[in-house]
Amino acid sequence: MILAIDQGTTGTTALVLDRKGRVRGRGYAELPQHFPKPGWVEHDPDEIWASVLAAVPRALAAARVKSASIRAIGVTNQRETVVLWDRTTGEPVCRAIVWQDRRTAERCAKLQRTHGAAIRRATGLVCDPYFSATKLEWLLAHEPRARKLAAAGRLAFGTVDSWLVWKLTGGAVHATDPTNASRTMLFGLRSLKWDRALLARFGVPANVLPEVRPSAGDFGFTRGVRGLPDGIAVAGVAGDQQAALFGQGCVKRGQSKNTYGTGCFLLLHTGDRIVHSNAGLLTTVACDATGGAAYALEGSVFIAGAAIQWLRDGLGLFPRAADSEALARSVPDSGGVVMIPAFAGLGAPYWRADVRGALLGLTRGTTRAHVARAALESLAFQSRDLVEAMASDAGARVTALQVDGGAVANDLLMQWQTDVLGIPVRRPRVIETTALGAGLLAGLATGFWSSHRELDSARTIEREFRPKESRAWREREYARWKQAVATLLG
Repeated sequence: MILAIDQGTTGTTALVLDRKGRVRGRGYAELPQHFPKPGWVEHDPDEIWASVLAAVPRALAAARVKSASIRAIGVTNQRETVVLWDRTTGEPVCRAIVWQDRRTAERCAKLQRTHGAAIRRATGLVCDPYFSATKLEWLLAHEPRARKLAAAGRLAFGTVDSWLVWKLTGGAVHATDPTNASRTMLFGLRSLKWDRALLARFGVPANVLPEVRPSAGDFGFTRGVRGLPDGIAVAGVAGDQQAALFGQGCVKRGQSKNTYGTGCFLLLHTGDRIVHSNAGLLTTVACDATGGAAYALEGSVFIAGAAIQWLRDGLGLFPRAADSEALARSVPDSGGVVMIPAFAGLGAPYWRADVRGALLGLTRGTTRAHVARAALESLAFQSRDLVEAMASDAGARVTALQVDGGAVANDLLMQWQTDVLGIPVRRPRVIETTALGAGLLAGLATGFWSSHRELDSARTIEREFRPKESRAWREREYARWKQAVATLLG
């Protein structure tokens, strides 16, 4: 078996995969969120690790297999989140700053004005608090312990994948892969190495950085992990969206997918070509068919499924996220309500870190059902923004959308998405393609599978949604969204 660990923003999922890529067992553990100030989002690194230790045995129990049957481990993760720890003790220095955190928005705005073009050429990224560099810079400036450890050569920095590899290997390996490194704003797109000029600009010592290894490669062996024997190969690492792209079988130029998770992420594989966007998309590192480095265009929406979680936890509109569909179905439409879930600013194609979320079109007749429906609609509208931007950069319209992620189980959302786009939306049988991609990378690296094509049977389409509404309806609805966004942006 292959064990795939998907450490996400709101929880950790572990999957046990057999040789046919079938999910034999699944385990999940929720991850607490910490919001110390408005716009700040943090995780406790020890709680991240605890969620992994909780999810893995649940997956093994569900699969009815013993841990000794695990051949290799693949890791995929929430990207851009910054973790600092002491190399000597292995203890975290402070809470991790999550990718959604906005505390460095002012710094990024200044950088964009003065060095934005140069940073984009070097990294493919825009100057936004989303990425790791200004988070790391902020911690080095505000955490005295971090500065002391860095001066002593004891500070380790990593995104969540590096933290998990360190913990899985008992501190033997401090490494990352190109897909995660490319999201730090410290990594050269062309050189596929840490960029010395950017390290100097952000005041980051080179000795805190993880080694960059191939996504399907050697990341050491388990040691001292509760519930797992020593000696299991950790052999696959990729950021969550690149792992989903690989899991969907999108390994060649022109192939694309859209993931609906905490955020929403549309990626278009561009092969060995670096394509810079003119429509607000990012250029990022992806994987080729063997797990080597390739490139992709990416559209990033910060808040998608997290909007539903907010309705559940923040407003108490329903007890379970899955209840949102039934509540939204209880009304024929949103009653003119539009939700713009810019809780962490707006990502692609707008890139406005300064704006906040809004509910527009409220009347005395607005109910919680209208708000729930507007939240679901916002996921589809934001995804159309990405599809439109992708079409502009690619010079051709997307003709069908491959989807994955937890929110695609919502049939109402998927039908609304196909109606708003006017193209088929294809949902796979295995919607957790992020974990599938990480497991596949680990399996390829260890010879468990000889080719990504061996898992084509696991990528079967469970359902294809087709548009039911007219083009006039589609354009009218999208215009309503665009008008609301324009109002928010002033």
